[in-house]
Amino acid sequence: MKLSVIGCGYLGAVHAAAMASLGHEVVGIDIDADRIAMLAAGRAPFFEPGLPELLSEGLASGRLAFSTDVRDARGAAVHFLAVGTPQQADGHAADLSHVDSAIDMLLPVLSAGDVVAGKSTVPVGTAERLAPIVASTGASLVWNPEFLREGWAVKDTISPDRIVVGVAGSDGAPAADGTRAADILRDVYAASLAGGAPYIVTDFATSELVKVAANAFLATKISFINAMAEIAEVTGADVTTLADAIGHDVRIGRRFLGAGIGFGGGCLPKDIRAFAARAEELGRGESVGFLREVDEINMRRRDRAVYLVKAGLGGSVYGKRVTVLGAAFKPHSDDVRDSPALDVAAQLHGLGAIVTVTDPAAIDNARRVSPQLTYVADRDEALRGADAVVLVTEWDEYRRGLSPEHLATLTEGRVIIDGRNGLDPAAWRAAGFEYHGMGRP
Repeated sequence: MKLSVIGCGYLGAVHAAAMASLGHEVVGIDIDADRIAMLAAGRAPFFEPGLPELLSEGLASGRLAFSTDVRDARGAAVHFLAVGTPQQADGHAADLSHVDSAIDMLLPVLSAGDVVAGKSTVPVGTAERLAPIVASTGASLVWNPEFLREGWAVKDTISPDRIVVGVAGSDGAPAADGTRAADILRDVYAASLAGGAPYIVTDFATSELVKVAANAFLATKISFINAMAEIAEVTGADVTTLADAIGHDVRIGRRFLGAGIGFGGGCLPKDIRAFAARAEELGRGESVGFLREVDEINMRRRDRAVYLVKAGLGGSVYGKRVTVLGAAFKPHSDDVRDSPALDVAAQLHGLGAIVTVTDPAAIDNARRVSPQLTYVADRDEALRGADAVVLVTEWDEYRRGLSPEHLATLTEGRVIIDGRNGLDPAAWRAAGFEYHGMGRP
């Protein structure tokens, strides 16, 4: 099947390459000429494990191409919308200008029978608004939200844990063109469905809510255990053991109960804020009012990490050398959007610390966001002479590949702040380090 992907940022580039790997003929469209040139040369514009290999394979096979000319999308049976929906500059609501521009750009190349499949995370009601515009060309709109985890996006696209397709309908039943569009999407994802992924066909509103509801739940679970960490810190309890204990309850589960400095990135923070803003617009702000506290707890944990650094250095970081291990918001990614790691580093710098940041993949992106910080690519060089070390992004080379004995040969001080509770406190204390975890005695 011939497919087009409109928008070749993180979501679109991965989706285009993955669809080509499943045997489809795919063209990725983006107005960013530099990005398109990189992709057409087989180079990923961002760090994502497995993507460079998929790009090379797809380009070599002839099934994958990239272009800045939307006319090259003509003739595709399905056009995937994969543009960004960032937080508005002057508020918490989602900025839908990229989605609207993509629809306007796509309209002249649509033909009767085409399917436009929205993958972007949008406020509920967006698909209902866009559907008549798409239908004016004879094409049909469906909403097919993405559920990608950065660092695992290739796997999540090729072998998803569910595929959701929202279609137009009335009285709870899909319209005829909605049923046909859902069947076409079923063909697109035939290989994934053969692997056992459930295929859920629903209405527009539900499909839009699925993604934001999932992110809201995950964010809530993370902030819940971080709220427990706040209680543990004033009672002497150990939040890690607490999480282990309650995680054995099958109704709760252990995943996403890792206390630390909280979540970041380009999805969870802006999605829960946009969800709350949309609920206010719908007159149901009280229904998700708890998300504001989820957000506030999340931001407080960053402040807590800074406090622990100050405490470990005698109450002040002024003039002290602090090495921050990590810049990306999570490992296996170079994404620094709303990164807790960079936030902590910037706060320490603002308090007068001499801050050095290192990261295996995200230094270039971090430097663009926070140029005031010092960046060193080599981990050991970044650690040399530090008075305190802060682990904020749990890359394996920090959690498992850095022993207290080795670190002791590099640093001046013996203070380590474990912002992700990924280290063994007993081992670090036995080696002479002053260890501070998040919600741990």
